[in-house]
Amino acid sequence: MVRLILVLISILPILSFISCKEQPKTVVEEVQFTQEDSITDRYLILQDSLLYIWNLMINDDNQKLKAMHNLLHELRVGRQADEQTLNTLEQRLEQLSRIRYTQRTMVNPDIVEEYDFASNALITEITTLATTAQSFEQNNILQGLVDHITLADQRVNNYRADYDVIAQHFNEFLSEHHKIIKTIDAQFSLEKRPLFEISQE
Repeated sequence: MVRLILVLISILPILSFISCKEQPKTVVEEVQFTQEDSITDRYLILQDSLLYIWNLMINDDNQKLKAMHNLLHELRVGRQADEQTLNTLEQRLEQLSRIRYTQRTMVNPDIVEEYDFASNALITEITTLATTAQSFEQNNILQGLVDHITLADQRVNNYRADYDVIAQHFNEFLSEHHKIIKTIDAQFSLEKRPLFEISQE
């Protein structure tokens, strides 16, 4: 019995030493888990925010295109413009939705520039056609559609600026935490998000 007690006393410092050595490791593992969990949350929030702003932007762009279609229809029904001119504008408008950028293709700034050039040209031509129509001053529908197109186009630019801010944060976050993110989302390519480069004023 005494011998057993002596053995226990002799190994107690060793057990205590081992316990002390193991404790920091456990703390480090807990800190590591908490940090990874926090990074995961931030990563998902940034992704969701980018998608949310993108969808708002595309929705307003769709509203703008729809309003332009409706404006051409109103001009046709009211015989306020030449039929051939209206047909040509309608065809160009249909092409516009097909050449629109995506989150993938906007990595090529020429695609965004091409879309913007075509979109701005159509907005100018269609709204000018409407505002110079004889019945414009008395036609609330034409006036409302012109306003809708103008406001939707302004909101698209505002959402682009918002998207750029979030994408910039996302890219910085990616640079700082790319190793941990790769363990969180093995399918993610770690590619940075391209920017519209619209400044917020």
